[in-house]
Amino acid sequence: MPRKKEKKARKRVKYKIIMIKVTARQKKSLMNYSKLRHTTPNKLIKKAIRPLLQNYADVELIPNPKAQVNQLELF
Repeated sequence: MPRKKEKKARKRVKYKIIMIKVTARQKKSLMNYSKLRHTTPNKLIKKAIRPLLQNYADVELIPNPKAQVNQLELF
């Protein structure tokens, strides 16, 4: 009888804390919306920003080569 393949252990995901401030009205709105959608506010926020962040993890920051409009170019 052949042995079953052992599953590889997943690499542990590292989480970082990001804090944002919202007004009391925004918090109430967020809580009500998440309750209606049967989810948590954290999952709701993560789902909203995922499309904006998923493609930028491995991109190096490239400085903008354009000179400012009011800047004099001598060379």
